[in-house]
Amino acid sequence: MARIIEVHPVDPQPRRIAKIVAAIHNGGLIAYPTDSSYALGCHLGDKRAMDAIRRIRRTDKDHNFTLVCSDLSEISNYARVENWSYRLLKALTPGPYTFILPATREVPKRLQHPKRRTIGLRVPDHRVVRAMLEALGEPIMSSTLSLPGDDMPLTEVDEIERRIGHEIDLIVDAGPTGIDPTSVLDLTGDVPRVLRVGRGDLGFLE
Repeated sequence: MARIIEVHPVDPQPRRIAKIVAAIHNGGLIAYPTDSSYALGCHLGDKRAMDAIRRIRRTDKDHNFTLVCSDLSEISNYARVENWSYRLLKALTPGPYTFILPATREVPKRLQHPKRRTIGLRVPDHRVVRAMLEALGEPIMSSTLSLPGDDMPLTEVDEIERRIGHEIDLIVDAGPTGIDPTSVLDLTGDVPRVLRVGRGDLGFLE
């Protein structure tokens, strides 16, 4: 069963963050809280963990994985960003949004959409995640913790442990999260296109 590490949601303990980051570096698959819902996460280059996420979520080859980044400068390493989309990213980050953008060569092809060569990117507004990213020094490869047949993502540690504890290595317990996934915006065209309505407010598009 998965280990559980409790972390203070406002003042994350550095030693516990270090243990979480060590698990990611060692190929572990983790469940962790964000500013929207819980997510599955692993090291950027870990194919085994990526395959485990596909198996748990039963996703197809067209599934858009997300790189959870620490800030806008990190996003620009992994995606091609136009001037207009940069302004939008600056206004909406950090926050509960996922942006679909053209991937750069820094993104392994297996993480990109096979036809469109895009990648999802996001900068969460959650102190535990930001502490994890700072200690890790690179993005976390991530996917919303939604299980097949469920209407909403998992949000409680007890339920995560009961349902997928045997399939993952670590659960980060920083208290309950919201029940909504991120809002997803496709920024590959000339204007933003909404792919999923989630927690992030989309009123600015009206």
